[in-house]
Amino acid sequence: MASKLRDAPSDLMQKLQRDGVVRDGMTVMAGGFGLCGIPEQLIIALRDTGVKDLTVISNNCGVDDWGLGLLLATKQIKKMVSSYVGENDEFARQFLEGELEVEFNPQGTLAERIRAGGAGIPAFYTATGVGTQIADGKELREFDGRTYVMETWLKADLSIVKAHTADRAGNLVFSKTARNFNPMMAQAGGVTIAEVDEIVDTGALDPDCVHLSGAFVDHIVVTQSERRIEQRTVSAG
Repeated sequence: MASKLRDAPSDLMQKLQRDGVVRDGMTVMAGGFGLCGIPEQLIIALRDTGVKDLTVISNNCGVDDWGLGLLLATKQIKKMVSSYVGENDEFARQFLEGELEVEFNPQGTLAERIRAGGAGIPAFYTATGVGTQIADGKELREFDGRTYVMETWLKADLSIVKAHTADRAGNLVFSKTARNFNPMMAQAGGVTIAEVDEIVDTGALDPDCVHLSGAFVDHIVVTQSERRIEQRTVSAG
């Protein structure tokens, strides 16, 4: 199998823009939880393309000066499909002033909608959100005497994810909690780019330790991560 290793994130993103993959109005999935496991250099490269009117599916939207917060600052995001967004003042400002459309999801529902998109399951039922605004306008059904709300899958034109190690065939290994939303988002993207810390030869990874098959990965970029800390807490003395 040919190597999926590509050049710098900016070079790859510009190539995909010329090919029409990266474009205005597309839907993007971005892995990570807080600042843990985010494809930080791919986000910068996406920002630098200048594409706009993006729908971004991500658990949260970074912070004001890092992660997806960079795309908010340039107003390239039209809509966020998210769960937790409490660490970003610019997000709150744009939402409250009507500049940003937001679709809130319970966190487990968001994860399952993404997983369903990757698995080819168009809809499923969950009890989470029944009796709340989450269920407004959605189909309700009873199973075994309990009411459930129907949720639909989530898919993306482009998924950008962060892994620790890749081989040249695109098989990925994630580091601890940085695994979070990344594997399922990789499966739900029409085109998936993995940003990794290191790359090894195909066959070097123990097959039993591979977290995601290279079948779901189209491109790999190797970067140096900054690994910023979202909330730093230290003892008083």
